[in-house]
Amino acid sequence: MKGSDVTITGVSKSFGDFKALKNVSLTIQKGEFFSLLGPSGCGKTTLLRIIAGFETPDCGEVYFDGQDVLGLPPNMRHANTVFQNYALFPHLSIFENVAFPLRIKKVPNKEIKERVYTYLKLVELEAHAHKKPSQLSGGQKQRVAIARALINEPSVLLLDEPLSALDAKLRQHMLIELDKIHDKIGITFIYVTHDQQEALSVSDRIAVMCQGDVLQVGTPHEIYESPATDFVARFIGETNLFDGKVVAVEKAGEELLVTLDIPELGAVKVTTVDQVQVGQTVSFTIRPEKIAISTEKPKTTRQDINLYEGVVDEPIYSGFQTKFYVRVSENLILKVMKQHSNYSDEGPEIEWKDSVYLSWSADDGYIVEVKS
Repeated sequence: MKGSDVTITGVSKSFGDFKALKNVSLTIQKGEFFSLLGPSGCGKTTLLRIIAGFETPDCGEVYFDGQDVLGLPPNMRHANTVFQNYALFPHLSIFENVAFPLRIKKVPNKEIKERVYTYLKLVELEAHAHKKPSQLSGGQKQRVAIARALINEPSVLLLDEPLSALDAKLRQHMLIELDKIHDKIGITFIYVTHDQQEALSVSDRIAVMCQGDVLQVGTPHEIYESPATDFVARFIGETNLFDGKVVAVEKAGEELLVTLDIPELGAVKVTTVDQVQVGQTVSFTIRPEKIAISTEKPKTTRQDINLYEGVVDEPIYSGFQTKFYVRVSENLILKVMKQHSNYSDEGPEIEWKDSVYLSWSADDGYIVEVKS
């Protein structure tokens, strides 16, 4: 496996009174596509700059393959950075932009030509070698920046929101291209983004950050299906999130079947492997796509099905799906998503003000955290 392990231990960084990072520790595995995900100001770019060598932490350690790199300048760390503004030289051709790191090292011209075209081919831009950056699209410019960062053959590629300047469709295309490039070269990618879908789409693992803290590290599936905190549950995709009191706990195989009392909703059943006790207050989440919606009452005798009645407050049709805001009580609205898998020439079958039934299995909900 190419690339380097990156280990961050107890890293903190302040700018005046602002604490950008608070005792952050992470282990990023060799060859991994690892994302730092969080809102603006959460510390993800500061952490990336510390890994790159552009910032010095107040305390803590950074290791590449077990070697402490904090004393090394950026050009000695075997890590290159791709920035969101491309940072290309406008007066140089695409060939010369990519060749620039090799010319600094005084690599022979023959080798420069071979390596530049190897990496231009990797990003599918060999036909544009003699153009200037102004003649390329935003996505093409970003691919030039990636080729230039890779030509030094770093062990770690650091990507600081590299797709944020692109429009939505191009961003999706470039994300696929970036994933392909990672698969081809196999080095460690550390990717900074505030976009949950980007991180979920390409990452082997994700660190969710908020206000200088790492709240959860896990695979996209773990982060989405088993959020560690209320913030993670809200930030990763859409969800319905409530506080509830535990009123009953019973054994259900290797799991516990817990009954919660949620104000304005009533009794909710949820399975969990974590120990909870009657009387505790917990956070409960149910994703909108896990909830079934119909105008007819479901026929079931299962004891682990949650069933509620409501009225469609607002339907939002998006072509491939409809999002429903369903009022189940005076002060509580549930978000529900229904995928359109079959052709319908008459539009959605459930409309505004319709009375509907909502249902989901106890296995589809999740207790996020115990609060008291």
